[in-house]
Amino acid sequence: MRDDGHDDEGVRRKLRGAAQAHRPDRERMRARIERGMAEGERRPERRSQATRHAGSASWLRVVSATAAVAGVFAVVGYGVAAVLRDDEPSPQSVATSTTPRPPTAAPDPSRTPDTPTRRPSGTPTTPPESPKTPKTPKAPKTPKSVPADRLLWADGSIDPGSSTYWSQSDITIKAKKPLTALTVEVRVARSGEVADTGDWRSLPEDDFDVSVAERDGFLVYRWTLKEGRSVAVGEHVFAGQFNHPGGKRDAGADTYAVHAGTSDERAVWRGDFA
Repeated sequence: MRDDGHDDEGVRRKLRGAAQAHRPDRERMRARIERGMAEGERRPERRSQATRHAGSASWLRVVSATAAVAGVFAVVGYGVAAVLRDDEPSPQSVATSTTPRPPTAAPDPSRTPDTPTRRPSGTPTTPPESPKTPKTPKAPKTPKSVPADRLLWADGSIDPGSSTYWSQSDITIKAKKPLTALTVEVRVARSGEVADTGDWRSLPEDDFDVSVAERDGFLVYRWTLKEGRSVAVGEHVFAGQFNHPGGKRDAGADTYAVHAGTSDERAVWRGDFA
């Protein structure tokens, strides 16, 4: 008996060899087709019905021959492809992901791309704070008026060291609270000839501004505590010195005034030398 499997294998090998060895003469076929076309173009345009029929038949032969040759090439090529395809390994399946890829959104032509803003080096990343409205400074608190004896006690007298031609008027103050404001004023009536000869105080000289002036028929001595200075609790003396006509002088018209204050209170003490 004949083994069909071995015979098929032999036929395949022969077909494969014939297909690989076959080399179609393409140039010869192309020359034959061009020659047939050239013969048709050389014929005169006006010819008899028989000649025109013969030409048509010639063209049919050329076309038929060309189609036959093409058919042979197609059959041979198909056979070779079938043989070669039988020898190729079967394609292996490749696993692919079943997860669909999200569609890419189409760009919006109406939207301009964002341009990244380059921040200069050293620029703080936090936005600057908005300027705050400056607060209106509060007006200084006005001290309230209180009875004078809540802040001090005062007395005016003629110094015992006074003489016939010279006198000293003393103002003695006893501060009951630390004073941040103090003005002492002595008014000496100018009955007769009175002239300033000096003044002094028991407190530091640099703490006060001093003035002496003639005003409205009086010789006026004034001591004013400088800003930022203070007077401690205790007894303090202010004195004005002056010359006057000889003899015992009457001080009944002389007066004094003490203006004192703290951060919260103020008071005025007035008196004379009677």
